[in-house]
Amino acid sequence: MASTETTAKDRDGGDLAGLEAGLDALETVQTGRKPLRQTFTEKILPPIVAVALVLAVWQALVSFKIVDDPTKLPSPGAVWDVLREAWLQGELLGYIWTSVSRGLLGFFFALLIGTPLGLLVARVKFVRAAIGPILSGLQSLPSVAWVPPAVIWLGLNNQMMYAVILLGAVPSIANGLVSGVDQVPPLFLRAGRTLGATGLKGTWHIVLPAALPGYVAGLKQGWAFSWRSLMAAEIIASFPDLGVGLGQLLENGRNASDMAMVFEAILLILTVGIAIDLLIFSPLERWVLRSRGLLVRS
Repeated sequence: MASTETTAKDRDGGDLAGLEAGLDALETVQTGRKPLRQTFTEKILPPIVAVALVLAVWQALVSFKIVDDPTKLPSPGAVWDVLREAWLQGELLGYIWTSVSRGLLGFFFALLIGTPLGLLVARVKFVRAAIGPILSGLQSLPSVAWVPPAVIWLGLNNQMMYAVILLGAVPSIANGLVSGVDQVPPLFLRAGRTLGATGLKGTWHIVLPAALPGYVAGLKQGWAFSWRSLMAAEIIASFPDLGVGLGQLLENGRNASDMAMVFEAILLILTVGIAIDLLIFSPLERWVLRSRGLLVRS
C-alpha cells in the first residue's frame, strides 16, 4: 500500500515538474537573431514573388492580346517608361512629396484633435451619448462626400485639403481610442485609484498605456482615411496653384486618356501607402504587442 502511494506521489511530482518546465519554456524569450537567409526566405522573398506574379500576369494579358487595346491596359514596360521619364525630368519626387507632406501634416492635426476627443467620449457618459453615434456615422461616411462642401466653404486651397483629411481621419482615431479605453480591465483602474492615479494622472499613467492596442489600430485606420481623403480631394478639386500631387496626376492621366500615366499614379499611391505602413505603423504595432508579451522578439 505504501509503495503504491509513493509511486503516485512520484508520478504527481513528475507531472508538476514537467508542467513547470513547459511553462518556463513558454516564458523563455528567444533573443537570438534569425539567420539572414531565413529572414530573406520568410519576409522578403514572398512579396517579391507576389509582385513578380502580378507583373507576369499583367504582361501576359498584353502579350497574348487578351486585352489588345493599349488605351485600356498599357504594358508594364510602358508604365515603367512613364515613371522613368518623370524621374529624369525631376518631377516624380515632387508628385510624391506634394501629397505625402499634405497627408502627414493633416494626419498630425487629426491626431491632435482625435486623441482628446476620443478620451472625452470614452470617459464622459453624457458626451458619449451625445456625439458617440455621430462619430460612428462620420466614420462610415465616404470622405469624398466632404470635398464639395469644403471647396464651397474654404475655396481651392490647402486649407480645403486639410479640412477633408480631418473630417475623414478624426472619427477613426477617436473611435479607436474609445474602443481601446473600453477594453481596459476595471482592475487596472481600481489599482490606479488605490495608488493615487486619478484624474489626468490616471488617464496618462493607466488609461492611455492600457488602451494602446486599440489606439494604435485607430491611428492605422486614421492614416488610411487620411490618405484616401487626400486622394479624393486632389482628384476632384484640382487647381494649378495647389501643385501636382498624386491625385492630380491621376486626374491628369484621365483627362489626357493616358492609361500609362493613370497606372503610374495608381502605383505611386499604392507604394506610398505601403511604405508609410511599413515604416511607421507596423513597427509601432509590433512594439505595442511585444511590450505586452504578445509578440516574441526573434
